[in-house]
Amino acid sequence: PTSDYATVSPDNMSLQDKFTEFASYGGGGKVAADMESKNFYKLFKDTGMIDKVLTQTDCDLIFTKVKTKGARKITFAEFMTALSHVAAKKKTTDDEVAAIIIGSSGAKAHGTTTADAVKFHDDKSLYTGVYANGGPTNFDPANALAAGDLSLQMDRTSADKRGVKLAHK
Repeated sequence: PTSDYATVSPDNMSLQDKFTEFASYGGGGKVAADMESKNFYKLFKDTGMIDKVLTQTDCDLIFTKVKTKGARKITFAEFMTALSHVAAKKKTTDDEVAAIIIGSSGAKAHGTTTADAVKFHDDKSLYTGVYANGGPTNFDPANALAAGDLSLQMDRTSADKRGVKLAHK
């Protein structure tokens, strides 16, 4: 069964945008034109369509059925075919599946962690010692010898052939 979304329409652009959004998820900000299996499953998981009727295994089988042999990703046209298979599995129409996807809030980050607030790290007014004054530096002009400045450690005054300074003769 074909859907009205297979033709060019304003709704098709929304569905194409959702396809691109999920296809690009996890790609480091790069916009992807094709979708991998993990992102195909994520689309249905994030839209709330995964249940006892449509499982992860079903998504993998549908993905494998519609993709080109030897390919790892599906195009938008193959995605439209996959929507028909999903609709048949869910016993609904292609348009209803497309409407659920279009109406979704988009790709969600699951299982991400955020750092807890740490009083002594976050509040700079509680810093002590060297760090209260801005922290250590790599160069201390007051003590250049300790910093490893060889020009101050070497004596470049005139000397004879044996290395005895001429000023001390």
